Amino acid sequence: MADREASPIPLEIRARLAELELELSEGDITQKGYEKKRSKLIRAYVPHAGGMEGPMSHRAPLGPPSAARFHRRRTSGTRDERYRSDVHTEAVQAVLARHVERKVAVPMPSKRRSLVVQTSMDAYTPPDSSSGSEEEAGPGDDMSGMEHWMSRPSQLGPAHLGSTSSSSSSTQSGGSGNAGRLADSLAHTHISHLAHTHLAHTHLGQSHHQQSHLSQSFYFSPAGVPVSSRVSAKIQQLVNTLKQPRRPPLREFFVDDFDELLEVQQPDPNQPRPEGAEMMPVRGEALGVVTNWPPSLEAALQRWGTISPKAPCLTSLDTAGKPLYVLTYGKLWSRSIKLAYNILHKLGSKQEPMVRPGDRVALVFPNNDPVAFMVAFYGCLLAEVVPVPIEVPLSRKDAGSQQIGFLLGSCGVTVALTSDACHKGLPKSATGEIPQFKGWPKLLWFVTESKHLSKPPRDWFPHIKDANNDTAYIEYKTCKDGSVLGVTVTRIALLTHCQALTQSCSYTEAETIVNVLDFKKDVGLWHGILTSVMNMMHVISVPYSLMKVNPLSWIQKVCQYKAKVACVKSRDMHWALVAHKDQKDINLSSLRMLLVADGSNPWSISSCDAFLNVFQTKGLRGEVICPCASSPEALTVAIRRYTDSSQPPGRGVLSMQGLSYGVVRVDTEERLSVLTVQDVGTVTPGGLVCVVKPEGVPQLCQTDEIGELCVCSIATGTSYYGLTGMTKNTFEVYPVSSGGGLISEYAFVRTGLLGFIGPGGLVFITGKMDGLIMVSGRRHNADDIVATALAVEPMKFVYRGRIAVFSVTVLRDERIVVVAEQRPDSTEEDSFQWMSRVLQAIDSIHGVGVFCLALVPANTLPKTPLGGIHLSEIKQLYLEGGLHPCNVLMCPHTCVTNLPKPRQKQPEIGPASVMVGNLVSGKRIAQASGRDLGQTDDNDQFLFLSEVLQWRAQTTPDHVLYTLLSSRGAVSSSLTCLQLHKRAERVAALLMERGGLQEGDHVALVYPPGIDLIAAFYGCLYAGCVPITVRPCLTSSCQLQVSHSACVMTTAVICKLLRSKEAMATVDIRNWPPVLDTDDLPKKKPPALYKPTNPDGLAYLDFSVSTTGMLAGVQMSHNAVGAFCRSVKLQCELYPSREVAICLDPYCGLGFVLWCLCSVYSGHQSILIPPVELESNPALWLLAVSQLRVRDTFCSYSVMELCTKGLGLQTEALKARGLDLSRVRACVVVAEERPRMSLTHSFSKLFKDLGLHPRSVSTAFGCRVNLAICLQGTSGPDPTTVYVDMRALRHDRVRLVERGSPHSLPLMESGKILPGVRIIIANPETKGPLGDSHLGEIWVHSAHNGSGYYSGYGEEVLQSDHFNSRLSFGDTQTVWARTGYLGFLRRTELTDANGERHDALFVVGALEEAMELRGMRYHPIDIETSVIRAHKSIMECAVFPWTNLLVVVVELEGSEQEALDLVPMVTKAVLEEHYLIVGVVVVTDIGVIPINSRGEKQRMHLRDGFLQDQLDPIYVAYNM
Repeated sequence: MADREASPIPLEIRARLAELELELSEGDITQKGYEKKRSKLIRAYVPHAGGMEGPMSHRAPLGPPSAARFHRRRTSGTRDERYRSDVHTEAVQAVLARHVERKVAVPMPSKRRSLVVQTSMDAYTPPDSSSGSEEEAGPGDDMSGMEHWMSRPSQLGPAHLGSTSSSSSSTQSGGSGNAGRLADSLAHTHISHLAHTHLAHTHLGQSHHQQSHLSQSFYFSPAGVPVSSRVSAKIQQLVNTLKQPRRPPLREFFVDDFDELLEVQQPDPNQPRPEGAEMMPVRGEALGVVTNWPPSLEAALQRWGTISPKAPCLTSLDTAGKPLYVLTYGKLWSRSIKLAYNILHKLGSKQEPMVRPGDRVALVFPNNDPVAFMVAFYGCLLAEVVPVPIEVPLSRKDAGSQQIGFLLGSCGVTVALTSDACHKGLPKSATGEIPQFKGWPKLLWFVTESKHLSKPPRDWFPHIKDANNDTAYIEYKTCKDGSVLGVTVTRIALLTHCQALTQSCSYTEAETIVNVLDFKKDVGLWHGILTSVMNMMHVISVPYSLMKVNPLSWIQKVCQYKAKVACVKSRDMHWALVAHKDQKDINLSSLRMLLVADGSNPWSISSCDAFLNVFQTKGLRGEVICPCASSPEALTVAIRRYTDSSQPPGRGVLSMQGLSYGVVRVDTEERLSVLTVQDVGTVTPGGLVCVVKPEGVPQLCQTDEIGELCVCSIATGTSYYGLTGMTKNTFEVYPVSSGGGLISEYAFVRTGLLGFIGPGGLVFITGKMDGLIMVSGRRHNADDIVATALAVEPMKFVYRGRIAVFSVTVLRDERIVVVAEQRPDSTEEDSFQWMSRVLQAIDSIHGVGVFCLALVPANTLPKTPLGGIHLSEIKQLYLEGGLHPCNVLMCPHTCVTNLPKPRQKQPEIGPASVMVGNLVSGKRIAQASGRDLGQTDDNDQFLFLSEVLQWRAQTTPDHVLYTLLSSRGAVSSSLTCLQLHKRAERVAALLMERGGLQEGDHVALVYPPGIDLIAAFYGCLYAGCVPITVRPCLTSSCQLQVSHSACVMTTAVICKLLRSKEAMATVDIRNWPPVLDTDDLPKKKPPALYKPTNPDGLAYLDFSVSTTGMLAGVQMSHNAVGAFCRSVKLQCELYPSREVAICLDPYCGLGFVLWCLCSVYSGHQSILIPPVELESNPALWLLAVSQLRVRDTFCSYSVMELCTKGLGLQTEALKARGLDLSRVRACVVVAEERPRMSLTHSFSKLFKDLGLHPRSVSTAFGCRVNLAICLQGTSGPDPTTVYVDMRALRHDRVRLVERGSPHSLPLMESGKILPGVRIIIANPETKGPLGDSHLGEIWVHSAHNGSGYYSGYGEEVLQSDHFNSRLSFGDTQTVWARTGYLGFLRRTELTDANGERHDALFVVGALEEAMELRGMRYHPIDIETSVIRAHKSIMECAVFPWTNLLVVVVELEGSEQEALDLVPMVTKAVLEEHYLIVGVVVVTDIGVIPINSRGEKQRMHLRDGFLQDQLDPIYVAYNM
């Protein structure tokens, strides 16, 4: 503005500036070139421009536009001061300036370098049209480029607004300091190469201040303290952003079927309401009666074809703009007759013609062949068949092609007319036939060229009737959801419409009209094919392909043919502005009417103004521009007449907020959020228009209320073909007044246009019903949001016209999604800056949050046949997760305001209730126990396992205890009682001699799963040492340190490996205790075997990593080992005659007990199958179970998953190999987590055909403090499954629901409680007992509880708490161990072996992993289940909380291009199912989520890896 105020700039300089601006917007010149040329042009008019340094020096820093300046713009009458786009852009820029001052730093997503490189410039060709767009694309095109030029300084204002008012933190943001910091921060986000790009372009109108602020905040916490991890710094930044005040939360709630409260929008008491009188219908002028008007359109054609056969009717152009063919009225008449004859008589046989009068026929003609189309259309009219013009299907999978097929099918179309060239171009099968397109009926393709047609006999002549109510043609219309409807237009409506247009446009004979529009439908068809023939006009048809090559072609044709009328869209005006600089001799003075087909679009006003501004010097008069409003259903609704009067057209500056409530408020307060609309003239002659409420009863609106326009006229469509219900709602509307009375006995047609009727009967359109988005009770127009997005960045990050705005339903409300194609040359930093500014602008101007903003690579959005974007296909792709964006920004925090209220905790059952008795308000205290351990067996006389082995070696020396299988399934080694005893003696001798170990020393056993491990374990017991099993892997050292091992025993192979160079790099064996090789055992026995005396002494240490990543050793006493083995023996009925197959890791927990201890105690034979062997032979375990006729087998989830995935397609082959699982009565999964029902069900279902009984598959449950609490066993009832309400579970309450009810979660019982085990459910915080309808911590009392942690924790308090807890009231004497798992007990209808009712234990999840979010308790597995279902490419997933944010890590199965598709899908799934907003989505490669030996996710390890930036993610999205 500064330059404007210095001295007025002449028109020609302004025109040059406009050209420059457009060149920049279309990418024809660089920013630098633009700056140079611009300063040259305006130097003379801006006195100080020359004196300042630097490429941006002539733009003084500006504050927000002042009201006074706005006022002047609105009131001064000069045309160039009144730009709509300019006002809007200034508004957007002013808003952004404010945001810059507020310093909102938003963390930028991290992207793997390969992803950044793939979206580089070489990867794309620019779109085939610089803005190429029809239909939906209009609004995008209409904004900008040209129109911004007046407000250039203010657009770049924000770049400097910040720097003048910036705080000390960014005072040094001028040069290298900022760039250096930025480079640092960028290097940290895998995109360091962008830093240089930024240095090279510091003048690119970007907000320096914003960038410096952003880069600093990557690196420093809010207090300015450097943060060690860049990921946690970003998260901290995100947390700070989220703390900022948001829109006020809503007050009222509606109650779901459960008392889950989702907030519901209440009307704002201060919202504007309509105050005007009732709007009465407005009538257009009467339709004039002209004596020589023909009685039908065919009659008109006959008249001109016979009277003036040489008169030109239609000129088609080639791609060079040269006339290709001139169709005269004579030729049109004769060819149409010929075609009509052939359609009726040459298709099918004489007795059975294929087409009879009244049948529907498809017209398939390309956009560059209007001649063939016109002949076909009139041929159909003469034959009295109904033409259905459609687009040419280019491939079998065209966007929207299937829906067109549905329309053809419902219209009963069997014949398609097409041209020779088009027929040749259609996709063909190998045999040369045209394939049936997806969803299309079977069609006969009929070529309409004269040379292929027979001549009609002399006596044959078409029957030309007066126009009647028969259908003349069917025009297709694409709805918001992508479905295609056919609007039927009768012959009388067709004729009346032509008459009304002739009267409105004052058409006269032999006028020339240039048509750029699609001639198959809408305004292009009505003016360029129908009305033109009625008036014997000459149409110059400019094809889309020519416009792409030469956007000025239509203007050149106007000049060349001295055309009186041109039919265009705003897009064509915009293109002409871009290209007009090359043309010197343009003269538009012949034009008396420039019909703007999409003039009803609120944003076309900017194109009209800009076009007039540039071409006024070329003879264009202002009053020539005539916007019109039309719709497929109501045809032409209103059209601005050409007038000679100098009175300016109607304009309204409306408040955007008022519009969102459906109220017209002229903005008087100079607000930023305004919409300027232009009138579209008066109602078409012969029509009656009223405005009704868009929803509900069609009641008349008030004068200041926005509603849907309805038209009553002969000249409208009459129905949607074949859809009576929809027809009734649209074509048979009877508006009522506020009193309830009908306003007319005639039906009105809904136009689908939203607007109002202003003073003087002028019609104003503010949007379309299809573009309407209802968010929290307010209406927003998709086109308006498009325009705001385009006004954000003068530099143009996105292609104009290639931007889609639509809404998706998330959590019972509409949410706005913006998808745009970004230019290939924009950097990550640029795109992110642009996206965050678009969000701010839309939020401020429209007062609505955007749920998701996605940028896709150039030229990848689905197109309509004329190059526009196909909105419904884009929406479908978004919903299916198939958009493949290259940048995504989600803002669920801003726009999802209807989440349920965070919960307050309820008080639990207190001591008083317990004293009254166990029944508290009808609920029993949740406790249960397994059966008694019962009478002693032979081996129960021994207190120690070493004594049991010695006894077995004496009594049954040759009984085989262990058999180890190789990967081929053969027995690789076995051990009898005596062999095991002998080997153990020699191991003990080795320990005493070479190791010199004392009683109670710790010995680490580093063995692969096998028999050596068992012998070494008993050798340690014989020597009086404490064995510790250690998995041979890279982390072994850690366990050795923690367990304070005095020596290490292992095999010769592992010894050699440990001493190799490769191993030394990761495991330094020099720091290890002495290593003994047990392959070389002494021959002699030890002098005497150690005889333990204290049953409570330590037998062994059980080391394992919990799911939360904690490495801890649990002390197992001799007593506990004896009780444990006895309990398992009773539960599983283990006797020497039994065989049990074990496919588990033998290093800890129940796996170790089954592998090493139980066989010695119970005497049964254990068949050992190392899980690692299944990787090479997945069928090994099941084949062994089948061949050895095993009744009981134990496995882990990872083994079950391996079999389910690896053998899924091999069941038939396995059956052929004789695999039979019918003997299996117990297949138990050993785990420390909630049973994975989906996996056990898949496994049962898959192997059901091989004889596996589903009831035999069950689970066991153990934990650190007690290695086995539940185990299904052989007798007893089947495992129970219950369905609980997931929402109640979040509040620690258990509410059973029916299967399949909403929010139901299936839970399977974790096995039967073991003998000698007592369980109670306690409140983890208060330690009080809970009722059985509550979720609480599982506490266990049993003889085989561990006796404490070994050094892993170090803190005595924790240790005593875990192993020796007492209830705070009730039974305060019993000592319990706390499992750290949440669960509940349910008394079932089933009975136990002892006749009691059976109590089932259901494990829900680990207490340490449960996440407290919004006052509720969430279990990771539930959220992960929802996430995995969200998209087919998600292989695995894990969630964890960080501060108060939910972080979701997903493993991507598929190409990296799909990574960003997952972000919106994951965010939506978690919102819908759990009412949680995801804070961070991390997309990684497969195998990144760490899993322990039992197949359980290590979420805390994952969290540490993420925070230390060790995951190498493909993409990290920070949801704002």
